Order: sequence, then C-alpha cells, then structure tokens
Amino acid sequence: MEWSFLSAEALTAALRAGEVTSVELTDEAIVRIERDDKAINAICVSDFDRARAAARWADEARASGEERPLLGIPVTVKESYNVAGLPTTWGMPQYASYLPAEDAVAVSRLKASGAVILGKTNVPFMLQDWQSFNEIYGTTNNPWDHGRTAGGSSGGSAAALASGFGALSIGSDIAGSLRNPAHFCGVYAHKPTFGLVASRGMVPPPAPALPVEGDLGVCGPMARTARDLALLLDVMAGPDALTLGVGYDLALPPARHQRLCDFRVLVLDEHPLIATGSAVRAGVNRVADALVDGGASVERQSPLLPDMTEAATLYMQLMGSSQGARIPAEKYEQLRSLAAEPNADDQDLSAARLRGMVFSHREWIEADIRRELHRRSWRQLFADFDAVVCPITSVPAFAHDHTPDLAERRIDIDGVEYPYIDQAAWAGLATMPGLPATAIPAGRSPDGLPVGVQLIGPMYEDYTPLRLAELLESAIGGFQAPA
Repeated sequence: MEWSFLSAEALTAALRAGEVTSVELTDEAIVRIERDDKAINAICVSDFDRARAAARWADEARASGEERPLLGIPVTVKESYNVAGLPTTWGMPQYASYLPAEDAVAVSRLKASGAVILGKTNVPFMLQDWQSFNEIYGTTNNPWDHGRTAGGSSGGSAAALASGFGALSIGSDIAGSLRNPAHFCGVYAHKPTFGLVASRGMVPPPAPALPVEGDLGVCGPMARTARDLALLLDVMAGPDALTLGVGYDLALPPARHQRLCDFRVLVLDEHPLIATGSAVRAGVNRVADALVDGGASVERQSPLLPDMTEAATLYMQLMGSSQGARIPAEKYEQLRSLAAEPNADDQDLSAARLRGMVFSHREWIEADIRRELHRRSWRQLFADFDAVVCPITSVPAFAHDHTPDLAERRIDIDGVEYPYIDQAAWAGLATMPGLPATAIPAGRSPDGLPVGVQLIGPMYEDYTPLRLAELLESAIGGFQAPA
C-alpha cells in the first residue's frame, strides 16, 4: 500500500493498528522526495539520517505503549524556522552557512509530539514574495504546473504536501504566506489568531531567538485535510514558556457549531481595491452554494463589515512599519524622502506601505488605535455571523516572475493588470485585526489549477473556522493529488 497521500490522522490509526511502522512511512517519504523533488524543488534541506533515527525511536516508543499526538508521522518544516544542526538562511546568500544552536519553539513542540522531521522547505528571499525562490536553493515549482509558482512564502511546504512529501508541514503568514501557497497548491492551511502560536526561533539570521512576537505575523499549520490542521494546531499552540506561559494556560473555546446547518456565514467576493478573477469567484460561489445546500444561513453583505478600503490601507501601513524597523539607516533616510513626496491617491497600497515604513512612534500608536476600532467592528460582526468566506487572492497560481523590483511586477486578473503588491488586500482582511483564517480547496480553474478560499473566524475562536472547513470538506471534497 502507498501511504504518502494519507492524512496524519489515518497514518496514526494505521500505526496504532500495526499496519505500518514509522520507519516504513519515513523510508517511503524519502524515496518519493529523492525521486520526485528534482522537478518540484520543495525540500531545500534534507535531514534523512536524523529522520530515520527519529522513526526508529518512534516505533520503539509505540511498542512500549507510549502515545503522543504525532508519534512517528513524517513532517516538514519551513526553512525560516530554526532547527538545531540545519541551516536557517531565509534565502539570504550571506547566511548560507548559518546554523542555529537550538530549535524554534514550534519545532521543539513538533519533536515533543513524536513527529519525524524529514527536512526544511524552500522560501523566497527574506520571505517577501508570493513565490518561493532564492539564490541559495533555487525555485520551487507548482506541482500542478511546473511553469507556475507554488506560492510564498510557505511555498515549499505547500508544494511538499501536494507532492506527498510528508503528511504535515509548518509555515508562517503575514501577507497570506500560509493561505496563498495552500490556495495555489490545493492544500489546507490555518493562519491562527495573532499570538496563539509562540514564534520564538522563527527569526531571520543571525538575530537571536528572543521571546518577542513581531507585529502581524503568525506561525501556523499546513496539511491535506481540515482535521489534520486542527491536530497540528493543537501541537503548536500555546504561549511561550519564557513569557506569557509562566502565568497562563491555553484554553480555546470549542467550535460554535458542529453542523453545517447551524452556521451563519457572510460571503464576500468583491474588494474595492482589486478585482476578483472569474476562477476565484467561482470557487467562492461553489462554497456558498454548498453552505446553502447544507442549510447554513448565508448573507452576501452586511453593514457590520468594517470598511475594506481603510482596512487594506491600515494593514499595509502596519506591515510597512514592521518591515521598516529592519532597514539600514541610509536606506531608511531615502525612504523618508520618498514618503514625504505628495501622493494624491490615498488608496495606493504601495504608497501606504511606504508611509508605514517610516512611521514615527506616535503615528504607529495612532494606527494601532485604528486597528483596535476595526477589531471592535469585527466583534460586532461576529455577534451576527460565525464566519466570513472570501478569496485568499484574486487569481490561481501565476507564471514564475523573478523581476527583481516587486513594484515593476503586475498581476493579470482576467486580462487587466494590477500592481503585484495589491494581491495582499484579501489576505490583510484577516491579518490586520489578527483573526484566524483557514484556507481550504474550493475546486479548479478552467485550466485545471487549484483554487482555494479562506474562512475567517472570530479572534481566539480558531476551532470555528476549522470545524467549518471540515464540514465543507465533506460537502465539496478536499485535497486531490496532482495528476
């Protein structure tokens, strides 16, 4: 039997029943990677010797009666996470030989759960693209069409899952970096509530792994089923033991509902700042139809929805501010001069990001207060709705485009070109206020590419969109392996 495309849940059941061993699962995954990854280039750093050793230990532990959530399950890890003994580069050539001394918190939790880490997955330079390529490891191709991107910045992880290279992976997300690759590759991902998963050790080299949560960004799970997402989130979630974990335990509320007919859902397919491509709109409508057929309450508009233009602008300002803090002084002064130039279009997302990069502390505080007002609006909306269904980005996977300056790139949406950076608008809807969002497969485009949507839920109610994802998986189908 071939095990590579089964869920972690199914593999755990097989391991418990004695139908397979972790060594066998690991060897099969390694053979598949060595055979197929030459064309995909998802696994940029392999760790096969230690994986086989971890698999042998897992089999011995299970034989002695031990149970752990992911005991013996082969997984991969995004390159940006520190794994002791493996390079962490974030795609930066000057750090090609950088070896961290200790594991990231999420990685240590994976190991404690009994998972077998096969290796690390490819990323873009500094994680700053919706494509995964860099000078060290090259380009990751989409398993559905090698001429197209697998997404970014967790593109290697999504491509690995779609190719059967391990049952689970972990990634990160600030501009859709979990959700975008899931959408492009036809897999599942979950952007947790901000701060739910400790990010210590998911840090660019050579920075120390400090217990500090950077603004907007999160660490999260990727999988081939919705239930596996929840399983992996349970392993990853919880406060850092060096900070909030000293005084707090994690206690998330259960999903609001267990049946599709009990959900109240707001469906969106229009954004004021960027068009929605026909293939993506069809995916949103397919999910909406399944909700209606399942008896859910579905609305297409609500006066409670926060202003989407203001939300996108504020999101880009806050993201720019987060990125601007790491810019060298000389470059920073150049950006200050550029940001001071008049710009008549207040809705230009690139201009908003530039202004955010040179925010004063006072300006950032003002922006943060505006964010809190948006969070209040979302709380009011989620008193009437349980989830929001909307696009992750406007198009399926696009052709590789390695134009160095992102400002010069364009994205084609049904024959009309838009600034490349504007793709962030839909992702930012959940990211700016820190809401959980689950990416699910929602069908195929006319040319056979995967299309996904995101299910946005109330803050700290991550199990609500995850449960809805599970119900929709039963209703419309889920992951399918590339032909």
